[in-house]
Amino acid sequence: MNHDQSDTGADADTDTRNHVGVVGLGLLGTAICERLLSESFTLSGYDVAAPCRRNAESLGVRTVENVPDVARRCRRIVLCLPDSDVVARVADELLTQLGPDSTVIDTTTGTPAAATTLGERLAAQGCGFLEANVVGSSDHMRRHDAVLLVGGPSDDVARHGDLLAALGREFFHVGGWGDGGRMKLVVNLVLGLNRAVLAEGLSFAAASGLDQQAALDVLSAGLAYSRVMDVKGPKMLAGEYSPQARLSQHLKDVRLILASGCANGASLPLSAVHEQLLVRATELGFADADNSAVYEAFRHGDKP
Repeated sequence: MNHDQSDTGADADTDTRNHVGVVGLGLLGTAICERLLSESFTLSGYDVAAPCRRNAESLGVRTVENVPDVARRCRRIVLCLPDSDVVARVADELLTQLGPDSTVIDTTTGTPAAATTLGERLAAQGCGFLEANVVGSSDHMRRHDAVLLVGGPSDDVARHGDLLAALGREFFHVGGWGDGGRMKLVVNLVLGLNRAVLAEGLSFAAASGLDQQAALDVLSAGLAYSRVMDVKGPKMLAGEYSPQARLSQHLKDVRLILASGCANGASLPLSAVHEQLLVRATELGFADADNSAVYEAFRHGDKP
């Protein structure tokens, strides 16, 4: 179900619309490519890392030499980048080639103010811009189980509803430029704290002499249940942290949450503690591991 009052737009130039560019071919960017390829889109992609480009090529993505090449080939371009600073640098390169019928759809979790600025820059050149912040991991995206939080003009949401629906099992049009990022920070605050609470609970069970698997089973069966228990619980118990979403990325998100809270006068004491836990896990060497590795901050017995 798509939570927007506008109908999905249509375009006679189907072949052109079905050729989509993707800039950023990391964990989530690769999953975005897999999702779109499964929906019969043709993709041109770019990443600064050669191994990421080679992996995308093996999936069927036509990789190119640089960012402007993506804009020259595609009218619709999806960004999946580490942060707003990288998005701004990529936008500088894209703007040299974007035409007035081009639209950029940014899935990066960044600062809301940066999204607003980018939307205004693109609009001044006659281009469209949408935020499409992803709720879910690369695995959720790959399985078509991710949710998109979309910020931007209603007309652009309608025009690109086919692409949004291909990426997410549902999408919410939450407002204008910047509002997608603001809503994503709300979601990430709750989701990240769910993981941290689960980690603390499993650690507490072990310290109490209880079997941790039994504790996870009980938690999953009762009112304490949250969906993070389904995948992150087993990863914590096994110490298996192959990344679905990296811990370092969530630390970045928590710092964005705290900065936004400070600017808006919101009280975020739990997120402040969460930051310390993620910093501790980073110090232990888990920055590039899955975000469930926050458990290691508890397992090593160090108070935040």
